[in-house]
Amino acid sequence: MTQTPRGFDPHDPTNALSTQHPGAADATAEEGYSPQPSGATDLVSGDPAAATPARRAETPLEEAPSPAPETRQVTRAGMVWAAVASALVVLILLIAFILQNQEYVQVKFFGLQGSVPLGIALFIAAVGGGVLVAIAGAARIIQLRLAAHRARVSRQAGQGTRTR
Repeated sequence: MTQTPRGFDPHDPTNALSTQHPGAADATAEEGYSPQPSGATDLVSGDPAAATPARRAETPLEEAPSPAPETRQVTRAGMVWAAVASALVVLILLIAFILQNQEYVQVKFFGLQGSVPLGIALFIAAVGGGVLVAIAGAARIIQLRLAAHRARVSRQAGQGTRTR
């Protein structure tokens, strides 16, 4: 559905052009498009010369261009805030999961046996899996740091012998 702007006169060609979005008149002028036929007359005054593009140029078609939006910088504080907000959402979902799974289940682990709520048992299993992944990641990071340290030491030792 389209709405007619206030103060719009459909018989005035200058009103028709001023209701276009900025830049639309420029695009039509570049392509050689004229909204009026070649033998058209101005509908308000009846003057054929008034219907030319010179008449349309009298009215301002565009407002001053708006300044370009500023680019936002990603900061550490912003990243920390996003991480904390995401963690809170995950914790809320986790609490809802635990509260909805309160039925007690029988759990057996290496000869130990007990009865634990299902939500808590699954949470403990997930935390245990996360700990195993963290241990494996920490071992790999230590391995890479030791290799980088050895390479740095061997480079420094090689440079030290060349300078003497």
